[in-house]
This record gives sequence, structure tokens and C-alpha cells, in this order.
Amino acid sequence: MAKILIAYYSRKGQNYVSGAIKNLSKGNTEIVAEFIQKSVGGDLFEIDTVKNYPEDYTECTEVAKVEIQQKARPELKKYLDGIDEYDTIFLGYPIWWSVPPMAVATFLEHYDFAGKKIIPFATHEGSGMGGSVNWLKKICSSAKIESGFAIRGASAKNSESEVSAQAKKFIR
Repeated sequence: MAKILIAYYSRKGQNYVSGAIKNLSKGNTEIVAEFIQKSVGGDLFEIDTVKNYPEDYTECTEVAKVEIQQKARPELKKYLDGIDEYDTIFLGYPIWWSVPPMAVATFLEHYDFAGKKIIPFATHEGSGMGGSVNWLKKICSSAKIESGFAIRGASAKNSESEVSAQAKKFIR
């Protein structure tokens, strides 16, 4: 059986949820990542930046926009020792301006994903996967990038059965 890694970036605190700013004690993407682990197993790894994004949601979105425009690569707090042991990587992130946060690019560019299967999963409030799958194909051209799945952030905490069904479709 393939060894699975579930790597994700998730935002706690202020988030846009169903048309309003709400304070989340756990980020939506982290919730989905835990549902994936419960469903198909695997090791969890949180992608986390050294410099925190602003607490204020609107300020965070502006910083994220600048990072995307500048193709920034925020420094991460930690890395895995390697990914050689993993065949399948579920890669989770919120959709920010149609793509993942740039911390995800920092993570991806640190490793060689040649021959690995990457299954993206995104949380969003209406954009679905955005342009993230094509974005991933450019950054990880040597990996097999699956179509992945998206979960509306406002529904994340109640999405366990949907996430389980989606995750299991990619594990054969």
C-alpha cells in the first residue's frame, strides 16, 4: 500500500465565512486534512510560515496579493526530513486570489516530487479550486497532479463524509 502524506497550509483566526468575517479556532483546511487522515490514513504535516500573516483578514488578503504578484517564497518554520517514503501526497490549502498561499510554493520547491502523485484539496468560499491545479502543474511538473477536490470553508466542519468519499476516490 502507498505511503500517504497530508501536507497543508491553514489559516486560524479571522476568515471569510459565508459572507462575514469570523474568528476560527482551527483553520478550515486543517479540519479537512484531519478528515482525510481519518479516512485514508497517512502522516499530517502543517506548512507554517516563520512570519505570521496579519491577524486582520483584509490585511492578510492584501499581503497575500502582494506575495503572489512578487512570486514571494515565505520562509517556513520547519520541513520534513524528506519525502522519499511517500508515494501519494494530499496537498491542502485555502484559495487566495485563485491560487494557494505562497508558503505552499516554498514547501513544494524544497523537495523533488518526480513520480509522486499529488492530490490537491482546497477550501474556499465560492471559487472552487480556482487556478490552483494549473499553478501546481507548473511548480511540480515532474509529479502527477490529480484534479483534486474543493470544500467550501463554511462547510468544512460538517464535511467529513464528503471529504472521506473524495479522498478514497484517489487511493487505489
